[in-house]
Amino acid sequence: MQISDLPYPDPGVPDARSGPRFLLWLGRGQLGGQLKSLCWGMLHFSGIAGLPYAVGLGVDAVVDREPNRLLLVGALLLVIGVAISVGDAMLHRTAVTNWITAAARVQQLLARKTAELGSALTRRVAAGEVVAVSTGDVEKIGWFVEAVSRFLAAVFSVVLVCVGLLFFAPDLGVVVAVGVPLIALASLPLLPRATKRADIQREKAGKATELASDTVAGLRVLRGIGGEELFLGRYREASQEVRKAAVRSARMWALISAIQVVLPGALMITVVWYGATLVSEGRIAVGELVAAFSAVATLLYPLRHFEEIAMAYSFSRPSAKRAARVLSLTRTDAAEHPARCEPVKAPAPGGDLYDPQTGLLAPAGRFTAVVCGDPDLAGRLAERLGGHPMDVAPAADAGTGDAGTGDEAGAEAEAAAGAAAGAGSDPAPAPSVLLGGVALDELELDTARTLVLVQDKDPVLLSGTLRELFDVPASAAVDPTAALGAAQCADVLDALLQSAPDGTEDPMDARITERGRSLSGGQRQRLALARSLVTDPEVLVLDEPTSAVDSHTEARIADGIAALRAGRTTVVLASSPLLLDRADRVVLIDGDTVAAVGTHRELLHGEPRYRAVVTRETDEEQRLGGLELTELAEALTEIEESA
Repeated sequence: MQISDLPYPDPGVPDARSGPRFLLWLGRGQLGGQLKSLCWGMLHFSGIAGLPYAVGLGVDAVVDREPNRLLLVGALLLVIGVAISVGDAMLHRTAVTNWITAAARVQQLLARKTAELGSALTRRVAAGEVVAVSTGDVEKIGWFVEAVSRFLAAVFSVVLVCVGLLFFAPDLGVVVAVGVPLIALASLPLLPRATKRADIQREKAGKATELASDTVAGLRVLRGIGGEELFLGRYREASQEVRKAAVRSARMWALISAIQVVLPGALMITVVWYGATLVSEGRIAVGELVAAFSAVATLLYPLRHFEEIAMAYSFSRPSAKRAARVLSLTRTDAAEHPARCEPVKAPAPGGDLYDPQTGLLAPAGRFTAVVCGDPDLAGRLAERLGGHPMDVAPAADAGTGDAGTGDEAGAEAEAAAGAAAGAGSDPAPAPSVLLGGVALDELELDTARTLVLVQDKDPVLLSGTLRELFDVPASAAVDPTAALGAAQCADVLDALLQSAPDGTEDPMDARITERGRSLSGGQRQRLALARSLVTDPEVLVLDEPTSAVDSHTEARIADGIAALRAGRTTVVLASSPLLLDRADRVVLIDGDTVAAVGTHRELLHGEPRYRAVVTRETDEEQRLGGLELTELAEALTEIEESA
C-alpha cells in the first residue's frame, strides 16, 4: 500500500479485543511495508555497523604502509557511504509510508464505526474521547507501527557489530558483547513506571479535551447565563493537571534517556582504557582499538531506537486501547442476537415499519405522527426506528400491537405482530425494528441507511455551498427546489444570497458556514429538513422537525411534508397540534408502549393522556374544565389553520 493508493478500499475487520491485539492486527496488515522498511533499514544499519571495521582496516593499512590496501579500504568506505545514504533515505520513505497508512487505516475504521453507530456513539463513549482517538491517538498508533521496522533493523546492526568485534578483536569484542545487552536492558525496570505516568497523562489530557469540547458546544448557553469564567476556571485546573502529569512523565523519560547516554559512555571509556592497555602490551593492533572504539561510538545511534520503541509502545498502547474500545462497539449485542451476525436480503418495497418493543406500527405509504410524553424517549425511539437499539429496554411482547380507538388499528397491529412472528424474530431483550418483516439491524449498514433515514432534533450542517449540502445519496425523485419549497426555505435562500460574495446570483452557490452558525436555529432546521426530503428514503423519521419555527411556518411545513411525501412512509415524532392534525394517524406512546391510536381530533376528544401532552393540560385543569379546554384547543387549531 502506497500513500497514493489511500484511502483503503476496505480497511478490514480489526481485532479490537485489546490494545496490544489491535496493534498486532495493524502490523500484520502491513507486512509488505514492514518488510520493505526492514530491508532498507538493514542496509542502512549494516553500513553503519561496517564503518568501524573499514576505519580499522584503513588505520592498519596506514600503520603497515600498504597503499594498495588503503585504496581498497577507500573504495569500501565509498560503498559503505552509499549504502548508508541510500538506506537512510529509503528507510525514512518506507517508515513514513507505514506511519501514514496505519494512521489512515485507523481513521477509516473510526469513520466507518461512527457512521455505523450514529448518534448512539456519543451515548456510549464521551465525545471528547472520540475526538482524542481520531486525532492524537491515531498519530501515536502510527508512530509505533512505523518504529517497529527501524527497531528490528537496529537490533540487527547491534548484533552485527557485537559478532563482528568478536572475530575482529576478540579481547575487546567480549567486553562489548557483554556490555551492550546490559545497556539495552538497563531501562526495562523503569518502563512500567514510565508507562503508568504516560497513561495518567493521557487520561488527564482526554478529560481536558472532553471538557473543552463540551464547553465549546455549549458556549452560546454559557454566555447567556454568564458561566464563561466558571468553565474557564475548570478548564484551567484540568490544563494544569495535564501539565503536571506531563512533567512527571517527562522526568521519567528523561531519566531513561540519560541512562541511554551515560551507560554507552561508560562502555566507551572502558573499551578505550582496556584497549589502550592491550595495545601497550602488544596483544592487539592500533587498528583493532580504533575499530572497537568506533564500533562502540556508532552503537549510540542504533541503541537510541531501543528507547524509541519503548516510548512508542508506552504511548501507543493506551491510544490503541481507546481505539479498540470504540471499534468494539456494535449496533447490537452479538451475544444476545447470534443469528444477526450475517446480513440478510433487503425487504421488498412497501413494507410496514413495526417496533416490537413499543408496539408502534407505521403503515407503508402513510403519514404517522408519534406523541411521547417524555422527550428523551422520543429521541431514543427515533434512533431505534433507524436501526439503533435503545440503551436500556425491557422485553416487549411481539404480539402487542397498537392500542387504538377503532377496529382498524387493532387489525393493523395484529397483522404487524403476525409479520414479526412469521419473520422468525427471536424474543430478545431488545428486539429490532422490522421493516417489511425484516429486522433492520440484520441488514447491511448501507442498505439500512438507504431504506430508513432519521433526522434528529439537532441536525448538523457542514460547511460548503448549498449545492454541496444537497449532494447526498438520493433517489433523484425529489428536486432540491421542491424540497426547499416544502421546507419553507425562501427566506433562508434570501439570507444566504445577501451574505454571499458579489457576483453570486444562484442561491445554490451560496456558502454555508461551519455548522450553519450564520443562520438562525429555525433556518438551520428547515435546511436540514429540505436535505432529508431530497434523499427521498422509503421511510423518513423526523424528530421534532419544526420545534424552532413559528406556528404559521409550521403549518405550511406540515402541508409541504404531507404533499411531498404522499405515498411514502413518514414518521414524525412531535407534540405540535399543527403537525399532528396533518397526519393520517397519530400514535400515543406512554410508558414505553403504545397507549392509543387514532386521528388527532379523535384522540383529543377521547384520550386524556394525549390531551395532557398536546395541550399541556394539568391534572387539575382536566378535573375542572376538561371539556372546555378541549373545545378551546380545537378552536385554536382551527384559527391557526385559517391563519
